[in-house]
Amino acid sequence: MATRTWIIVGVAALLLAVSIYYFTRPPAPPITLACPLQIEERAQHPGMAWIPAGTVTMGSDVYPEETSRSVALNGFWIDRTEVTNAEFEAFVKATNYVTVAERKGTKGAAVFVLPSGDADLSRAANWWRYVEGANWRHPAGPDTSIGGREQFPVVAITLEDAAAYAKWKGRRLPTEAEWEHAARAGASALPEREQPKNANTWQGVFPIIDTAEDGFTGIAPVGCFKPNAFGLHDMIGNVWEYTADTYENQTPPAHVIKGGSFLCAPNYCLRYRPAARQPQEDGLGTSHVGFRTVLDAAGPN
Repeated sequence: MATRTWIIVGVAALLLAVSIYYFTRPPAPPITLACPLQIEERAQHPGMAWIPAGTVTMGSDVYPEETSRSVALNGFWIDRTEVTNAEFEAFVKATNYVTVAERKGTKGAAVFVLPSGDADLSRAANWWRYVEGANWRHPAGPDTSIGGREQFPVVAITLEDAAAYAKWKGRRLPTEAEWEHAARAGASALPEREQPKNANTWQGVFPIIDTAEDGFTGIAPVGCFKPNAFGLHDMIGNVWEYTADTYENQTPPAHVIKGGSFLCAPNYCLRYRPAARQPQEDGLGTSHVGFRTVLDAAGPN
């Protein structure tokens, strides 16, 4: 009986906190549609950064799936930012490619929806919806658009879509080890539980209060946060990113995604770290997963 009383008190306190927040919260920050991002057109591979060869020590002890191991890697080029709507649109225009979410028989994607204050926070189904008509052009459903958001990461795409874009560019998706090597940027140790300051993550109580202390609610345009030591933006937060590695023992088949997203918060997820990994169903696009590509070519001249 006492336990039930404490549960009721806890729920009531949470509802009170939510009510106070919504009545006293400051105005939402103005929407940023693009951030200054210098691309050196005379660079060897514009828009990409060289990642030197080395041995990356992967994993951590935060979650069981983050197995520690060392992997030796050759050097490679990787996109400085996540692939944008504008870049993906150029691919579609050049090839007439139709994404999985736009094809007959699928016609949709999973979309994050802010739940009500009294939602059951133990069930992710209360903040995810499969929305018919959601796709890369309409990330949150048929009534939404990427108009004016050309510099936002492309989302609502599947592994197949990301791989098709990479192939068109003469590139490929990074392996999990390559991605983690690039995200660690030569650091031997990184904070494992501290919420990063230079990343688009969730401030507040997920999934009902996002205080937007980082300046954004939802996805941010690419390049709005300080790059890491390799010159890469948004390797942590903003949107999860596909890798070429299959996630073990998943039905339906899934691949590893890395980096966390704008939905990662201290009270939920803790995956805003290079070591974090999660399965993403191969054939399902979502509103918080994007990608970047890798180029196999000689290093800087």
